[in-house]
Amino acid sequence: MSEHFDAIVVGAGPAGNSAALVMAKAGLKVLQIERGETAGAKNVQGAILYADALERLIPEFRDEAPLERHVVEQRVWLLDERSHTGAHYRSDDFNEDRPNRYTILRATFDQWFAAKVREAGALQITDTTVTELVRDEGGRVIGVETDRDGAPLYADVVVLGEGVNGLVGQRAGVRPELDPQHVALAVKETIFLSEEAVQDRFNLDGEDEGVVIEVMGSVSAGMVGTGFLYTNRESISLGVGCLLSDFQETQIPAYVLLDRMKSHPSIAPLIRDGETKEYVAHLIPEGGYDAIPNLSGDGWAIVGDAGQFVNSAHREGSNLAMTTGRLAGETVAALKREGLACNEANLKRYRHALEQSFVMKDLKKYRRLPGVLHGNKHLLTAYPRAISQAMQTFLRVDDVDKRSKERRMMSQFRAARGGWWNVFTDALKMARAWR
Repeated sequence: MSEHFDAIVVGAGPAGNSAALVMAKAGLKVLQIERGETAGAKNVQGAILYADALERLIPEFRDEAPLERHVVEQRVWLLDERSHTGAHYRSDDFNEDRPNRYTILRATFDQWFAAKVREAGALQITDTTVTELVRDEGGRVIGVETDRDGAPLYADVVVLGEGVNGLVGQRAGVRPELDPQHVALAVKETIFLSEEAVQDRFNLDGEDEGVVIEVMGSVSAGMVGTGFLYTNRESISLGVGCLLSDFQETQIPAYVLLDRMKSHPSIAPLIRDGETKEYVAHLIPEGGYDAIPNLSGDGWAIVGDAGQFVNSAHREGSNLAMTTGRLAGETVAALKREGLACNEANLKRYRHALEQSFVMKDLKKYRRLPGVLHGNKHLLTAYPRAISQAMQTFLRVDDVDKRSKERRMMSQFRAARGGWWNVFTDALKMARAWR
């Protein structure tokens, strides 16, 4: 007879690791199944780690985790084809003893995180794919089937942290197939440079400080999307992503966008002489609050990207993944402690906990944003160009008087959108989307 567990966790990313860690620490018998050869084997790319979410799970992580740099400066750039208009914030307060954000390389970080889960007592099986959920005669999920020979693996609850494109939940009908308008295809490269080159090019004091640049405008070629650049110790993570539905419509290959971004005059000097050693393409949930599926049922719960938990407005993902995993794990641990079944009614506590957290509050706040951007793509094309033209006019010193320059700038901005009424309606749409 197959062994029985209190919980089976599918996936060893930030969400799955968080859920497994919490339940294992609570004394539950936990099995975690990962399809990669190791945790993080399929995640070579760089990412941003938000410290608060991980600190709630592993308070001492700063002394142990494979962190790259802590972020001391945030830049936001609007690109047209030849220039960028930007804003940035930098503060020495970010050099505090407990920095708030770090750049990481997912392959090494996920392996470290998974090791902490094992230390807590969970059993991990890698290089194994969960093929389907097992149900009893009443429809309750009671375990999983895998691609390994043998009997099914049974548990009181299955936590799905399989990622946005995981098929287990879709096959089982517990979450819908992906809508191309609710997911972005992102392509990323890791470009290796010396520590000295990274520090010099981004004005960093020492090997621990880092910079994040978020990029919008021409980088997405008229599609709904953004680019980014993160500094690591001896490399730069560079990438761009757009809605899958837009790629399908335009037929522009994703790698073409990345090549254009790398050759842009504002980006090229930052990566000059770098060696690209890693390239990856993956899907990112972008549907927001209205795309969140049912999150629990009889014997199952969904965490992380599988539940569409990404805040695209602020480019936050790892903190939502770890928080949803933690809350799911705490819910299951509490039910076991109280002697209650992990059925549909009791697992609704997980959704309630999420509603009380920043996760649902933030996603609900920006629930209109995906629709506004998808229906108003000129926001990512016309305005970056108009702002660039205005800055060109404003900053050029010649024989034109300043009042005439101001009138020209206003005329350029009005012409970019075909009149002030259109500018006003655009501003109103964005204001409503950010309420």
